[in-house]
Amino acid sequence: MPTVCTTMQVSKDGQYILATGTYKPRVRCYDTYQLSLKFERCLDSEVVTFEILSDDYSKIVFLHNDRYIEFHSQSGFYYKTRIPKFGRDFSYHYPSCDLYFVGASSEVYRLNLEQGRYLNPLQTDAAENNVCDINSMHGLFATGTIEGRVECWDPRARSRVGLLDCALNSVTVDSEVSSLPTISALRFSGALTMAVGTSTGQVLLYDLRSSKPLLVKDHQYGLPIKSIHFQDALDLILSADSRIIKMWNKNSGKIFTSLEPEHDLNDVCLYPGSGMLLTANEAPKMGIYYVPVLGPAPRWCSFLDSLTEELEENPESTVYDDYKFVTKKDLENLGLMHLIGSPFLRAYMHGFFMDIRLYHKVKLMVNPFAYEEYRKDKIRQKIEETRAQRVQLKKLPKVNKELALKLMEEEEEKQKSTWKRKAKSLPNILTDDRFKVMFENPDFQVDEESEEFRLLNPLVSKISEKRKKKLRLLEQQELREKEEEEEPEGRPSDSESSDSSEDEKDWVAEVRKQRRLLQQEEKVRRQEQCREDQQAVLKPQFYEIKAGEEFRSFRESASKQKLMNKTLEDRLKLEAKNGTLGVADTTVGSKQLTFTLKKSEQQKKQQEAEKLHRLERRQLRRSAGHLRSRPRRGRRFF
Repeated sequence: MPTVCTTMQVSKDGQYILATGTYKPRVRCYDTYQLSLKFERCLDSEVVTFEILSDDYSKIVFLHNDRYIEFHSQSGFYYKTRIPKFGRDFSYHYPSCDLYFVGASSEVYRLNLEQGRYLNPLQTDAAENNVCDINSMHGLFATGTIEGRVECWDPRARSRVGLLDCALNSVTVDSEVSSLPTISALRFSGALTMAVGTSTGQVLLYDLRSSKPLLVKDHQYGLPIKSIHFQDALDLILSADSRIIKMWNKNSGKIFTSLEPEHDLNDVCLYPGSGMLLTANEAPKMGIYYVPVLGPAPRWCSFLDSLTEELEENPESTVYDDYKFVTKKDLENLGLMHLIGSPFLRAYMHGFFMDIRLYHKVKLMVNPFAYEEYRKDKIRQKIEETRAQRVQLKKLPKVNKELALKLMEEEEEKQKSTWKRKAKSLPNILTDDRFKVMFENPDFQVDEESEEFRLLNPLVSKISEKRKKKLRLLEQQELREKEEEEEPEGRPSDSESSDSSEDEKDWVAEVRKQRRLLQQEEKVRRQEQCREDQQAVLKPQFYEIKAGEEFRSFRESASKQKLMNKTLEDRLKLEAKNGTLGVADTTVGSKQLTFTLKKSEQQKKQQEAEKLHRLERRQLRRSAGHLRSRPRRGRRFF
């Protein structure tokens, strides 16, 4: 609803949920089968209550707060009529097609829908009537009065058949009543049971055969009862005031459970045959609660049953409720490293589980003054909370004082500037609890001497000088405040900021200056490193060559490293120049790459040896052929 939801009801077939609300006055119909909004109709005035006469949404009657009664059909608005007095509630009698209206009058107005005219009203003894209901079993009509009585009428004879004084019976020994209880809720269950709610927060359960209540249940809030429902499966009664919904046994009055929504309640509707509750609240959103014990989920949201089964709490032995998780660092601080591997520690993830009693004992022995420190911190926090209500000067935190001062200055500039007031206000880091540790824990202190901080904040030197002056002034004021124990009046004036153009020039100059300083520091650091290297005595280091590898000169390895550092394009050009690589265009337009493998030194030596061997054999063959071609002279040898 746009603002508030006032009443809710479910159609008899369970397919439609209708709700009325404001502002502007309207009625909304939700289709549960489609899980969507069926329609929305705006009305002329606010709805006090309404009734669904058919099984679906095709026949609805609305009672407005301006005495009008409005009839709606399936297509929309159908007819409007008026009653003499302001109405508060009404009921429909199905056998006679009569509508009974009660309100700020002693008469009960009857409108017959078959004849389309008003009938003679019923004259009650009350000055005004608040609520009414009709028993669906035998048609008995009951109305609750502002005098705290319930009058019962027989629609067939149009005469009163009974009178119950609920105001007198609602006062018990334990209850405290400051005013006369009036009837604020009324509900029949079966043929003989009736529940009555009073304006002082009591619920009375009656048997129609007796004038005394069977049970009186007090909500203990003193608020009027808004709604009463019966849950026959578990013999429960659901009674609700504007703050709480209580479920209690109708035989013993023992509390079964209770629901306390965030917003005030206007109406409660129990979905028939299920454990779902629908509430109309003093808020735009309507409340939906599912209690699996009351019954199963409706068929249009049957997935709730599986969800509740998964969320059901099953106690398991693996849950370490009485154990404390500690890491190795915690064990070192506590001096319990010798317990690793013993039954006192159970390994889990990156640490251990230990008995919480043992942990507290050891911690008390290691740091016996921990409780005193904790007590002093709590006292200090209480004192600071009480001081926060006084008018104080802006106090800076212990950690990151300059950052806090910068944020304060920005906040003051935002408040002074008119165009930033219109913009959406962003949360302040100083007041945000998520960033509270940044101004309390020294581990979050900003290191202004680091290189990253100096490059990202080039104007930090000039701005820090201004802020340091402010810090000194604030510290002096705090010292005076401690000495005099009084709050000084006024605040230190803020220094005026320079123009944007001068800031830009200063920013560029400061960036250059910081870079020069960083380069000088780097140069000095290198000189010191070289001086240390020269002073250090260099000892020879020996390396063992792997088996099967030959030692190569350092020049060759250096040239190889230089070649590997080059790009692929440069290496290809160098190899093409040496003749080990060739690139040619093919007929289809692509590139063809040919290369020769580079031979190792061992392969080169082997090839040279083979070449020498071939030359020697060639020379031997030539000399042997020369000898065969010469003529033989002299003696023959045998």
